[in-house]
Amino acid sequence: MADDLFAKARSAMRKAHAPYSKFPVGAALRTTDGRIYAGCNVESVSFPEGWCAETTAIGHLVMDGGGRIAELAVIAEKLPFCTPCGGCRQRIAEFADPQTKIHLCDPQSGEKRTTTMGELLPFAFETEDLG
Repeated sequence: MADDLFAKARSAMRKAHAPYSKFPVGAALRTTDGRIYAGCNVESVSFPEGWCAETTAIGHLVMDGGGRIAELAVIAEKLPFCTPCGGCRQRIAEFADPQTKIHLCDPQSGEKRTTTMGELLPFAFETEDLG
């Protein structure tokens, strides 16, 4: 993972609106054509309603015309190597391949652990399964 993706995810985490959980998260994704989209979690007073950082980044991707995710970084202020939640795993799978790299980042050390989408969600729903 290039440093720019980590920097975008960390910057997004700092913008999180997490007054209820006090658990800021940032995510940044790179598309197969090199575009980068970042997002943070945004909570609502009707907690746990709100949306995750990965969902925000995917929303930016969709609003810019879509594409495929080549890699994604996730960073949480209070949990080194935070993985995407179950709902986000399925959302990411919609725009990624099983081989897509998912980087789990430690906000203090900058250390990364890399897994794949297929390892995180081995039995993802496929759009052709719903036809």
